[in-house]
Amino acid sequence: MRDSQDTPGGIHPLLAGRFSPYQFDPSASVDDQALGLLLEAARWAPSAGNSQPWGFFLGRPGEPDHDRLLSHLAPSSARWAADAGLLVVTLTRRHVDATPLLYSEFADYDLGQAVAHLAVQAQALGLATHQFRAFDLEGLTKDLDPNPGWAIVSMVAVGKAVGEPREGRDRRSAAHLRSAPWAPAE
Repeated sequence: MRDSQDTPGGIHPLLAGRFSPYQFDPSASVDDQALGLLLEAARWAPSAGNSQPWGFFLGRPGEPDHDRLLSHLAPSSARWAADAGLLVVTLTRRHVDATPLLYSEFADYDLGQAVAHLAVQAQALGLATHQFRAFDLEGLTKDLDPNPGWAIVSMVAVGKAVGEPREGRDRRSAAHLRSAPWAPAE
């Protein structure tokens, strides 16, 4: 069950103001300086044993890699993600090369940390992010052909949002976060 709540005072405005837009301004670009800051923020994310098991494949409108990424979007995400100033494919290094040996058992978690840092930095730059998985994973993996041990996890659209977050966005309560693992299934 979700509770509509006002954002409690005390959380940072960058976190309170973050939302995942379904419309981006196609005329707004993500320039090289902003791109560098986004990657730098991700680079400084914490990771188990400082393994940093993440990588990114980037495409901006007008670049060949952007068109390459667009061809793999599902229709549901292509409607809005195509207008973002940057598409980011997120990858994690789960295994040591082509072996079953784990590179890091926390690789997916650590990638999430890096993407969260990127999202907060984007917010600080006046940009918005929308993370998604509505794309052809098999086709994109074949097209990008990452090294053995690496896996594509998600994509992130980054750009200037059109509009504001809707009023009364639902968030589970803090009490729910503490009790959900032990509560009866919803």
